[in-house]
Amino acid sequence: MTSANLLFTLVGAVVLVAGLATLLRPSLVRAMLGIRASAPATHGLLIAGMMLTAFGLLLGGFAIGYSTTKPLDMNSQSAK
Repeated sequence: MTSANLLFTLVGAVVLVAGLATLLRPSLVRAMLGIRASAPATHGLLIAGMMLTAFGLLLGGFAIGYSTTKPLDMNSQSAK
């Protein structure tokens, strides 16, 4: 695994954990950010948490997939 893939995997894991924390405990994140308790703030944090979770999964998943597969050579066979 190259250093870039390792970096993307680690960033993906951190974003995934942050997104899950925001998704599962929006009240805790709202208190850390100093936002007043309201329904729009809670819904916004739930949406942001789901988006961060999805981004972390995609970033980490693609980095792991890229590092564990070999490249596909489309030019290896002759044209018929």
